[in-house]
Amino acid sequence: MCVMSRRAWLMFAAVSVLWGFPYLFIKIAVFELSPPVIVVGRTAIAAAILLPLAIRSGALRALRGRVGTVVVLSLTHICGPFLLITYGEVYISSSLTALLLATQPLMIAALALRFDVSERITRGRLVSLGIGLTGVAAVVGFDLGSDHFGLLGAGYVLLATLGYAGSTLIVKRKLAGVPSLGLTTATVTLTTLFLAPFAIATAPTQLPSLKAVSSVVILGVFSTAVALLLFYRLIATIGAGRAALVSYVNPAVAVVLGVIVLHEPLTSTTLLGFALILIGSFLSTTNPWRSKAVKIADVPSPGEETSHSDDAAAASLAGEQRGRG
Repeated sequence: MCVMSRRAWLMFAAVSVLWGFPYLFIKIAVFELSPPVIVVGRTAIAAAILLPLAIRSGALRALRGRVGTVVVLSLTHICGPFLLITYGEVYISSSLTALLLATQPLMIAALALRFDVSERITRGRLVSLGIGLTGVAAVVGFDLGSDHFGLLGAGYVLLATLGYAGSTLIVKRKLAGVPSLGLTTATVTLTTLFLAPFAIATAPTQLPSLKAVSSVVILGVFSTAVALLLFYRLIATIGAGRAALVSYVNPAVAVVLGVIVLHEPLTSTTLLGFALILIGSFLSTTNPWRSKAVKIADVPSPGEETSHSDDAAAASLAGEQRGRG
């Protein structure tokens, strides 16, 4: 097993932070801007940065003949989840949003039982799903209680997580071998085109504050474009499996930022639920309890070309999804 270098650790830490603060800036932006405006703003900025790089590297060539699948992926991977998460943050805190998104490995494991023939039900998997779902129940049930709007927001975020999980399986089945840069560039570009009419229809009638505009710019430049480029470099350095583990760190970053910057409450029940979610997620993605499914925790050789492996491609996308928010 390769020991991570200082440079790799720095990239790992950078991506953890860059994917830990989207929830904070979404929460700031939703006070003045509609969710479609926020999503289109961040995806348009990301597309403007990533598109020239994808064209120059030839990453888009592999998408020829797969337009239909890429359109479906853009809806389940970016368009739907980004909108749902942003709408969710209208009603719930940024820290709770991050905690609920940490359930993605549980969603992947649950969907794979039905839609991935390489999966088999094991006692360990059922235990891990049970632990994680108990954590979700603790976080949602005790923190939101009878708050109907809060429950609606939590439902939006969990539905977004389900979309993320489904798109991981789409990549594994239909888009193995396609460079992640090409997929992400195409999906953020298509999302911008899909939602542009809704963003125009819900545009603010007066100029938003510098704080709101800056939040959208930060989301587009740093949390989407720069973080993705660093994540790809991290995959090339340490492998898709280790790189995907960044998603176990960024929820903690999001919680800390929410508490410190936005003064969001942090209860013992939230901490307990978060711990159960992470334990269940981790156990659902470790080899002793798995067969040959979406091997998010598998560690390819450093520098191995991950785009030629079904599981590595899915692992790469899963890491991106759980981190971006």
